[in-house]
Amino acid sequence: MNTKSAKVTTIGTFDGIHIGHQKILKRVVTLAKKQDLEPVVLTLFPHPRMVLQKDDSIKLLNTINERVVLLKSFGIKDVIVKEFTKEFANLSAKDYVKQILVDELNTKQIVIGYDHHFGKNRNANITDLKEFAQLYNFRVEEISAQDIEDVTVSSTKIRNALDKGQVALANSFLGYTYFITGTVVKGKGIGRTIDFPTANIHIKETYKLIPNEGVYVVKSKIDDNIIFGMMNIGTNPTVGGETRSIEVHFFNFNTDIYESELKIEFLKRLRSEQKFENIEALKNQLAKDKKAALEFIK
Repeated sequence: MNTKSAKVTTIGTFDGIHIGHQKILKRVVTLAKKQDLEPVVLTLFPHPRMVLQKDDSIKLLNTINERVVLLKSFGIKDVIVKEFTKEFANLSAKDYVKQILVDELNTKQIVIGYDHHFGKNRNANITDLKEFAQLYNFRVEEISAQDIEDVTVSSTKIRNALDKGQVALANSFLGYTYFITGTVVKGKGIGRTIDFPTANIHIKETYKLIPNEGVYVVKSKIDDNIIFGMMNIGTNPTVGGETRSIEVHFFNFNTDIYESELKIEFLKRLRSEQKFENIEALKNQLAKDKKAALEFIK
């Protein structure tokens, strides 16, 4: 007899945890509450393409830590992160169901999309899962094609929007504001010399998707205070920059935040990055950007 607490489980990458994903999570939480079970998500990391095709180009909307925090914010009690390895990929569908879903998690109900595939070569589908359900005594609730397609949103659409800098569109698909999490590191200090001091943000997870180059209105929570600012993503061509950096100028703020970890949310894109004739022209544009940002956050 499995003594672990019984669970309602859903399975997936859940990259972005957008409004379509949130519909599934809500159903899992509701079912769990009704049956006095634990609502759980089983997710895989790294992304299978990173492991099987050694694809380093794939960009994800959330780091794995961000994904876990977001999933829990939607009422999920526990997030089981399974390391995706070649060995895991070779697990037969039956072993996957028996060893992980049944023995390890003590799953009593699975909520899953109609198009879910699993097991070695992803050759098992929802029909197979229902057969395993009879064998191992759990229930399957299928999310219909209609339900999934009713929400015309996907992680790919959101990635495409962010690649074009369309943060307002991405945010409408996500149901929350897109954000990055990074550490404040020492920069060249050029911003300070032109009265626009910036915090340079380093993101250690190279797979995290950074929106397109440009200037954005952003906000962050620092010492329990909401601080607004404007962010530049780009190479700073006016001052001869060559590598991409992420810099934030916070409004009415001059606290030392070096080595702090910040969550920074994207509210609006103001413009694309430009190369100006000289520093004076850059300063003038930054003043216009600040005015536009302050108008927006009023």
